[in-house]
Amino acid sequence: MRSNENTLLLGKKVVLVPYTAEHVPRYHEWMKSEELQRLTASEPLTLEQEYSMQRSWREDAAKCTFIVLDAEKWQAQLSTTEESCMAGDVNLFLTDLGDPSLGEIEVMIAEPSCRGKGFGTEAVLMMMSYGVTKLGLTKFEAKIGQGNEPSIRMFRKLHFEQVAVSSVFQEVTFRLTVNEHERQWLLEQTSHVEEKCYRDGSLESH
Repeated sequence: MRSNENTLLLGKKVVLVPYTAEHVPRYHEWMKSEELQRLTASEPLTLEQEYSMQRSWREDAAKCTFIVLDAEKWQAQLSTTEESCMAGDVNLFLTDLGDPSLGEIEVMIAEPSCRGKGFGTEAVLMMMSYGVTKLGLTKFEAKIGQGNEPSIRMFRKLHFEQVAVSSVFQEVTFRLTVNEHERQWLLEQTSHVEEKCYRDGSLESH
């Protein structure tokens, strides 16, 4: 999605930046993990296929992707590369042509040292806030593998309710409708987030 290509979102624990070619090698290394392939229902790709996927997602108006960076690492060293700060990614898929207000959200904290620190929770909250305020979304869905207990607990904590279970795909579907009460709660949870201008793999003022 090109609408977020110049957007950087700065939170307390994580920084969200657009998925660029700079991030592909680290992402490719992550996706060699059989555990991550299972959790994300993904097939391993070659590096060239991964670059092609990054380019296609950037052009696809139905996919909004941010790379999740470790904010502490990112802020500690002005000269550090984003690749060395990468923790995972967060995505919104606007794939229901009959309902443009619905977004499917998914998050992956791929870096083992970054798990269990609340990175995924903040990244999802920031992405939901972006979806509500910038993309006009009012409903979110999350499809999670039945064995992925940490993700299931996280989405329940974020007010999502289970609406379906697929034994075929071994996944649970959660949904959240953002009414006025939920919208206010979401904006309060993300009131600390700063939106900055991101260009060419760097923050203009960073």
